[in-house]
Amino acid sequence: MKFFIDTANLEQIKEAQDLGVLDGVTTNPSLMAKEGISGDENVINHYKAICAIVDGDVSAEVISTTYEEMIKEGEALAALDSKIVVKVPMIKDGVKAIKYFSKKGIKTNCTLVFTAGQALLAAKAGATYVSPFIGRLDDISTDGLGLIEDIRLIYDNYNYPTQILAASVRHSAHILGCAKIGADVMTGPLSAILSLLKHPLTDSGLATFLADHAKAAGK
Repeated sequence: MKFFIDTANLEQIKEAQDLGVLDGVTTNPSLMAKEGISGDENVINHYKAICAIVDGDVSAEVISTTYEEMIKEGEALAALDSKIVVKVPMIKDGVKAIKYFSKKGIKTNCTLVFTAGQALLAAKAGATYVSPFIGRLDDISTDGLGLIEDIRLIYDNYNYPTQILAASVRHSAHILGCAKIGADVMTGPLSAILSLLKHPLTDSGLATFLADHAKAAGK
């Protein structure tokens, strides 16, 4: 399973890259705003900075909601770097845009997916990635991981090449659940990735080893 980090924070992206497990980045207008990035030129430069750090795909989201404007904006984003994946919302014009981009060889990420039916439409349109938001589903007492299972079954039934990019991942249980089901990618905050490192027995065991070493060295 690929690990993407969901942020626009360059320091967090660098930290994840240095850890040696990062495969890509997803971001969106909200995450850009959180980092104080505004204005077309600043946003473009920030995408370029992200691409300079990572080796894998970088999802860059269109702001437009009409077919023609999404095409114009998406082509401009894709021209920034070969790593750019055009992130398109799951709406009627978005599905049409995904089909257009697919024919042009431009990678896409269909975002804001909450049902298996939406994921099926995205795959039929030729999306490179589909992003089901499992954390947001959990927030309204709906089984987010269950959605990943349904999409995996449908895609496997028909050998769709679209990759399942589990989004809105909140914690280690989400990551492990997605890995067991067979999601192709997970994207979440740095904290979720780092949480996989933690176990109290690891900490206590290391403390014991170091204490024993210190005693032996003292002798």
